[in-house]
Amino acid sequence: MRILITGGAGFIGSHVADAFIAGGHDVAIVDDLSSGSGANVHGGTRWYRLDVRDAGLDAVLSEERPEIICHHAAQVSVRRSVEAPQADADVNVLGSLNVFEAARRHGVRRLVFASTGGAIYGEQTGAAADETHPCRPRSPYAVAKLAVEHYLDYYCATFGLQGVVLRYANVYGPRQDPHGEAGVVAIFMQRVLAGLAPTIYGDGEQVRDFVYVDDVVAANLAALDAATPEGEAAIFNIGTGRATSVNALWRVIERIARPTTDAYHEPARSGDVRRSVLDAARAARQLGWRPKVDVEAGLARTWTWFLEHADRKAAEAA
Repeated sequence: MRILITGGAGFIGSHVADAFIAGGHDVAIVDDLSSGSGANVHGGTRWYRLDVRDAGLDAVLSEERPEIICHHAAQVSVRRSVEAPQADADVNVLGSLNVFEAARRHGVRRLVFASTGGAIYGEQTGAAADETHPCRPRSPYAVAKLAVEHYLDYYCATFGLQGVVLRYANVYGPRQDPHGEAGVVAIFMQRVLAGLAPTIYGDGEQVRDFVYVDDVVAANLAALDAATPEGEAAIFNIGTGRATSVNALWRVIERIARPTTDAYHEPARSGDVRRSVLDAARAARQLGWRPKVDVEAGLARTWTWFLEHADRKAAEAA
């Protein structure tokens, strides 16, 4: 299939691109490197360095004629969305609408949208949130993601687009940028490598559902030909269902990385929820998707990558 990935130079999007190419698909990437890296771009893709808000996106679709768009491009920081909600909406809402409009004009058959289960439900009322849980977003980032889900549903109902929404839990793994994308795992590991003390916000007993990037990639592969209801977008949680506190996460990293300093605590941040754990039973039933990598194994793999990455940087600097 001919697939266009927005955000294909980013942490998750680049892994997805690699897997699509390995599966024999014809892949093009749109990415302006606002949070991605050119080093992540697979040599087997065609790369357009372009902001998804740019009118030039129309020419890209005219040239590429994709059957499927996998939309990962976004302003990815919850913290920045709190500080600058208008800028967040400009990228995440208006940028997405530009993608959807271009998809409509050029006859794209299916659009897979990378949404957030880690933020969209707000404070959860049960042990794990399924897709019917009320959405009570508590950050501009999550508000924008929910708005885009509704826009995608509109395009499915009005223009016959096939839509798949993947609500990711807290994704981590190799290539995650501790500066650009602000994932807690990447931040902790980068601090350890630098001999600095990681920061835990609040008491550290807030819990998250940490899902390894390879499992997220598998969900994207499954979404390419998943059955979708006529006239609406199909929504799937992509998480492990396992609750891990930030303190427990740090203890695992301590065992793996053996840091020279301990973490310290600062006050809780605005926009952070206390509990975020996803029930992915629908994805298991309808996509045949289940997570395969547990937190301990995923953190070990991620630490190995960070070590190798640090060694490579040191060698390049020598």
